Amino acid sequence: MSTTAAPAALAPRWLRDLERLLPIRAQFVVAGNIRDHFLTPLESGAMTPATLTRCLWSALRRQDYRFLLIYDPVEGLRPYPNEPEAVALATRLFDLKLQDGFMPMSLERLAGIMKRLTRMREARCALLVDFASRLARHPDQLSAEEHAFFLAAERLAVHAVPVASRQSAQSSGKPRFNPVLWLLNRPQDLPSWFTLDNARVESLNVALPDFETREAAAKSYFTLFKKTEDATPEEKARFAGEFARATEGLPLTALSDAAQLADRQGIAFADVDDAVQCYKVGVLENPWKQAYLRERIAGAAEFIETRVKGQEQAVTKTVDILMRSVMGLTGAQASVGGNRPRGVLFLAGPTGVGKTELAKTLTQLVFGDERAYLRFDMSEFAEEHTGARLLGAPPGYVGFEAGGELTNAVRDKPFSVVLFDEVEKAHPRILDKFLQILEDGRLTDGRGDTAYFSETILVFTSNLGIYTEDAGGARVQNVRPGDPYETVEARVKGAIADYFKYRLSRPELLNRIGDNIVVFNFITPPVAERIFAGMLANVERRVREEHKLKLELAPEARERLMRWCVEDLANGGRGIGNQLESRFINPLARALFTLDFQGRERLRVAEIAENAEKIVSVRLE
Repeated sequence: MSTTAAPAALAPRWLRDLERLLPIRAQFVVAGNIRDHFLTPLESGAMTPATLTRCLWSALRRQDYRFLLIYDPVEGLRPYPNEPEAVALATRLFDLKLQDGFMPMSLERLAGIMKRLTRMREARCALLVDFASRLARHPDQLSAEEHAFFLAAERLAVHAVPVASRQSAQSSGKPRFNPVLWLLNRPQDLPSWFTLDNARVESLNVALPDFETREAAAKSYFTLFKKTEDATPEEKARFAGEFARATEGLPLTALSDAAQLADRQGIAFADVDDAVQCYKVGVLENPWKQAYLRERIAGAAEFIETRVKGQEQAVTKTVDILMRSVMGLTGAQASVGGNRPRGVLFLAGPTGVGKTELAKTLTQLVFGDERAYLRFDMSEFAEEHTGARLLGAPPGYVGFEAGGELTNAVRDKPFSVVLFDEVEKAHPRILDKFLQILEDGRLTDGRGDTAYFSETILVFTSNLGIYTEDAGGARVQNVRPGDPYETVEARVKGAIADYFKYRLSRPELLNRIGDNIVVFNFITPPVAERIFAGMLANVERRVREEHKLKLELAPEARERLMRWCVEDLANGGRGIGNQLESRFINPLARALFTLDFQGRERLRVAEIAENAEKIVSVRLE
């Protein structure tokens, strides 16, 4: 095999440190991203992603090591590579009794192998202890056998000396240790005292790959994508760069998996972002790129206004965000495309004006079912500790293995509208998590699982700015029904800015929301009459569906009922609905309860009356 060294910029940092420290360190604790792939040189000099074991052996062979012994707690000890010369030499030097390539081994016998290895002069060799995180059930509560083993390993690290191989003239005069390498998920999986004040044990952190490494690895996956036959060198280079940018924060194995997915789904190299998104969210079909969605959004304004009445500014802003999302222009102002959510809406305004209804309507428009949205009432997360419920408890705490309600929900439904109702009621420490969601479009829970928000629309609702505190701390109304919309908008946005900048001291959160704050106006009398008409039509439809009766109201009864329902608009559309329920639906239900429906197809409310005790009744014909 060629001994061509990997380019310094592409060789993993932990591997470069290992090669540099072999003359002065006896043991290495290798922890972190150990199950990833790493760029490794081929005989041709090209680089290819390979497992940690293969990458490690490639470096050791360049240092004139003859073989590597690999131990894992399940199968025992085996020589590596599985080549006749290496296997024969390892078998002879260590008196191995291999069964199907492995030798079962206790911890006591493994300690003996370590001792022999550190003194071996006939050939350079190393021992890799794989799954070392599983050697002890409790690292700080060792059994007698486990304690004796780690004590022997620590003693070997202290007393080991570098040796010069007798079989290689090249290495004479250049002593190096025959090292023991512990392969761990986390450094703390070893007893805490093992590496304490031991200069001969070096800790190496295996980090996630940087951009240059991902870009170099991406080139080896190019042929798995479709339509690559006539690609120019410039297109290949652009593909590698886009692939690397789209996989920011992911291991090299993610690039391999995304490329395999692209191969099975027939994704072209020009659509590499789609392959990465499919990998991240686990869904093959992207609703945002379906042709029918553009048709729906073409008539979105009219559709939304049938359900959210009198809020033209909110409707316009919502449609703009939808069109931007469908056209893939979210975050287009940035120099590098990110993974931000498809859209963000911060809906502010009085209660009962249609903020939550807009979120439902948006879900109906995009996904065909208004119940498909994910709703979180942020008043339930007013205490800091409730963040563990929403986002997942930290590792080691009770319930961390369950993950968080938010992260689990988004992983289950990556294409969705996520509604955070009354967001100002959440604890500020919980709001900090939205910084990562709004900027990077992802969030990792206590289990280490990542939820991606890049295909969601985030909707925040708030009543901020309607009431403020005066100089004495008293709660006063900041805007009132009848104020011009321009006044309402300016005062509410000003109050929201003050809240995030001065009360929360989190202007960065406001900055990430940006210009997506939509202020709803108060319900005006003409709009209230339209809302009333829509709600009354719903009542008539329900009576028709439940009882096969056509419900009609006499003009005088309808007019009186409408006056009752719209006379106080302080509670918005929800208040209109409450009045309609108490002053019409309840007395209608009483009247229907005793009515004989036999032979009836039509039901007319001739009169609605209220007695001295404020009890409303209806007279039916």
